[in-house]
Amino acid sequence: MMKTIVKQLSLAGLILFATAGFSQIQTPSMNFQSTEHDFGKIKEDAGAAIYTFVFVNKASSPIIIGNVSASCGCTTPEWTKAPIAPGKQGTIKVTFDPKNRPGPFDKTITINYNLDSKVAVLRIKGFVEEKEKRVEDLYPRAIGDLRLQSSYKAFIAITSNQVATDSLPIINAGSKSIAISFGSVPAHIKIQSVPETLKPNQRGKFVITYDAPKKNDWGFITDNFEVLVNGEKLPNNLLTVSANITEDFSKSTPQEMANAPVISFNESTFEFGSITEGTPVEHEFVFTNKGKTDLIIRKVKASCGCTTVNPDIKIVKPGQSSSIKASFRTDNYSGRQTKTITVISNDPKNANVSLRLTGSITPKQKQ
Repeated sequence: MMKTIVKQLSLAGLILFATAGFSQIQTPSMNFQSTEHDFGKIKEDAGAAIYTFVFVNKASSPIIIGNVSASCGCTTPEWTKAPIAPGKQGTIKVTFDPKNRPGPFDKTITINYNLDSKVAVLRIKGFVEEKEKRVEDLYPRAIGDLRLQSSYKAFIAITSNQVATDSLPIINAGSKSIAISFGSVPAHIKIQSVPETLKPNQRGKFVITYDAPKKNDWGFITDNFEVLVNGEKLPNNLLTVSANITEDFSKSTPQEMANAPVISFNESTFEFGSITEGTPVEHEFVFTNKGKTDLIIRKVKASCGCTTVNPDIKIVKPGQSSSIKASFRTDNYSGRQTKTITVISNDPKNANVSLRLTGSITPKQKQ
């Protein structure tokens, strides 16, 4: 009984030692003045923080450091490259870059060398104080003196019967008032600047309304239009609005879901093997409506203009089969290629299906 208790206590002590010493390991040969350095508080915009660890070779043979690696790309080690003779000093210089890393940090540096059976591990830690944000940091996109938090607004999930509104923060970074207007805005998007005229250093916002029923489309869609400053078309004045339009099945009753259409493809990937550049790839993806009501193919879209798709029929009766005919023009393509075809339907459980044409293309022999 006593032996068992002693063993358990010894094991617990070993585990505790290993846990406590994991980030600070002295080896028999490498004797460091310190294996840990606390930088304390450093400023994010103050540049790199540097500390040099010094050790003495306590072995009877020279130490040769093969490699030193850090636990993060923000930390860069440099070390003594020449052999360190017995009794002589070597150094591990550690540089930590605090840029874009506000908050606490705790990094390890692992040293691999020619003596001893284990590596030496050093540790740096501290706290990065976040830099004061400038106007350019908060509003990185510039159209003249008008600065935007972003030139892109995404309506990530919007149903086909929904009208959604969102906003983009803006600021007048100039010394004069500016009037804001818009050009080439599509009919399904409404946008206004609030306020329409910004005084110097005044903040505002673009209020954007997306009318999905008026767009009458499906899937991922992007629109570009112009932001005019004092009626002028300045460089980089395009604003992009995207939406992923899906069908709203949230109000379907259990009975409607039970009777819903079900799209089922015979295959979702066609492997065309290895072909020569310029050889067309054609394939027909066959599918069946295994549901109890009409299957409607809302949209079929290819991932690039090199691929054309054509649904055989767009309304498929229960039990009926149809197909998606795909053609991939391989001119100017080489290597491994994968082209994706997205099929959007009114199947509530599988409204978006991805089909793939994949294979390898060998470049034409130059004449």
